[in-house]
Amino acid sequence: MSQVSVQATAEKSGSLHTQLVVVGGGPGGYAAAFLAADLGMEVTLVDAEPRLGGTCLLRGCIPSKALLHVARVIEETRELNDWGVEFPPAQIQLERLRARKEKLIATLSNGLASLAKRRKVRRIQARASFVNSTTLKLLPVNDQELQTEQLSFDFCIVATGSVPAVVPSLAVDSPRVWDSTVALELPEVPESLLVVGGGYIGLELGTVYRALGAKVSVVELTDALLPGMDPELVAPLAKRLRQQFEAIYLKTRVLELKPGPDGVQAVMEGPEGPFTKTYSHVLVSIGRRPNTAHLGLENTQVQLDSRGFIQVNAQMRTADPHILAIGDCVGEPMLAHKASHEAKIAVEALLGQPAAFDTFAIPAVVFTDPEVAWVGFTETQAAKAGREIEVVRYPWGASGKAHSLGRTEGLTKLVVDALTQRILGVGIVGAGAGELIAEAALAIEMGCTVHDLAQTIHPHPTLSETLTFAAEMLLGTATEIYHPRSRSKK
Repeated sequence: MSQVSVQATAEKSGSLHTQLVVVGGGPGGYAAAFLAADLGMEVTLVDAEPRLGGTCLLRGCIPSKALLHVARVIEETRELNDWGVEFPPAQIQLERLRARKEKLIATLSNGLASLAKRRKVRRIQARASFVNSTTLKLLPVNDQELQTEQLSFDFCIVATGSVPAVVPSLAVDSPRVWDSTVALELPEVPESLLVVGGGYIGLELGTVYRALGAKVSVVELTDALLPGMDPELVAPLAKRLRQQFEAIYLKTRVLELKPGPDGVQAVMEGPEGPFTKTYSHVLVSIGRRPNTAHLGLENTQVQLDSRGFIQVNAQMRTADPHILAIGDCVGEPMLAHKASHEAKIAVEALLGQPAAFDTFAIPAVVFTDPEVAWVGFTETQAAKAGREIEVVRYPWGASGKAHSLGRTEGLTKLVVDALTQRILGVGIVGAGAGELIAEAALAIEMGCTVHDLAQTIHPHPTLSETLTFAAEMLLGTATEIYHPRSRSKK
């Protein structure tokens, strides 16, 4: 933080003014601050955290993916038994695992701090609240001294992200009841863990703790894991998790959690009625909500929807001409790469460039094992939009690479416009699906047809071939699988 520049400006005017203030230091916030500084704006970044990175780096995407990597390596040592290669059971040294995770976070966060300094982005650690449309009140964090209590600005970009959602009936004050933030701190490896919520965060963390040695169960209110996602893509993951987890309870509600000295009683109600089970720990992971409370937005012209999301237009502008907003706080999907892209749109819009945000080709990944990834229209969304489509599914059981990895449960799915043959959507479930989906996002962004994808030569043997093979299936030219195209569709 450039404390000298803050103090000097404060002493001159009694308060601090900046051309642009960014509230929030996550992937959206620091991306906006850095780009604006690169383009010549005077930028101040205000965040309550002492380190840059936001939830994604400090207690979300990055640490969870690091732990998922550890979990995957542990699983691979077990799977190699089928190849005649045996390893002794993994010995988990939790303190060293925590330390390695923290080193990763520190390395990346320190890198961001260095970039902010080189770009001359002024940083202030404080909690911010709007006094009016051009002034922020700055509140100290942990009683540290601030050089100024007010910050006036020409423009503000709100990038305050999201926080774990809370169900009042499950908000139990107990070290045995965790949210995702606590779970990523690795306080211990539970003997048994109940994950409340079958969404991506719960399943990812359940995967980690299962690999570390916990007996994991999942309870989900709806009738499927990863509710709202393409059931065909979820099915291979659900099958594998049923083999790995102790139990998966669907259409089941947690009525009450009763912590005790030796565990937590979970009172649940499912299709067959109420029942009670005891677990050593419970992870409540029922989604996230926008972090827009206590920002003083009522003192501005900014409008919120019924769920607390800030309403913005395609240029990320709010109803207040001085305030823009990006990232999780403006709506779903709550993804770091969406926030970073919106940051660029917001800054370019401020500088008068013809920028607008189109959410159609935003890829999303669930980093479970297997991974689930998708971009563009799902089959259901295309149907709702009234599009005439063709759908093709390429099973990884026909992929030589998948067989060599022992991971033939995968599937690559294309949703194609029946009239123009343009690729509208791609879904992939399987090992490394998160890496494969980027090609699909580019294909959709560039308006590629299924012919373009089929004619793009992919290296053999790779899993990326499954994209070409799926396209060839639709065209009736596939080699590794018999799928002739109907004459009526030629």
